[in-house]
Amino acid sequence: MKLVTYALTGAFMLASTAAFAESHEAAEENTQQMTVEAALAGGDAAAGEKVFKKCKACHMIGEGAKTRTGPPLNNIVGTELGVFEGFTYSKGMVVLSDEGTVWTIENLNALLLKPRDFIEKTKMSFAGLKDEEDRANLIAYLATFTTVEADN
Repeated sequence: MKLVTYALTGAFMLASTAAFAESHEAAEENTQQMTVEAALAGGDAAAGEKVFKKCKACHMIGEGAKTRTGPPLNNIVGTELGVFEGFTYSKGMVVLSDEGTVWTIENLNALLLKPRDFIEKTKMSFAGLKDEEDRANLIAYLATFTTVEADN
């Protein structure tokens, strides 16, 4: 009798785990969509394009973007840190990536304010953007290069 109970419990746990994984994936996609929408709503992407000029020495964005001193920034809003293949990240970035940290609006804002405070031992030499509006505009601009697959 106990064996049957354990088998049924195990089957229920497997089904529950699969359902949880599916709902977690759907929630992640929904969170990414909401993050992109919030970024677009929070700033002026056209003004952010002008702010991005400060980033161009190290980063590219858009079609054909390649690695420079830093990785391309396509699809950054709502994704995990340190996932661009072929780029060697700093130790601090690797730690955050291993923790599953995501480029939320809050995290992008913190990075753009003071990169060295957000990522210990970062290779990024950028001093940061003190102006809150510049940061919001830049994040809105970055969000325009983020594609989110929608369920249809």
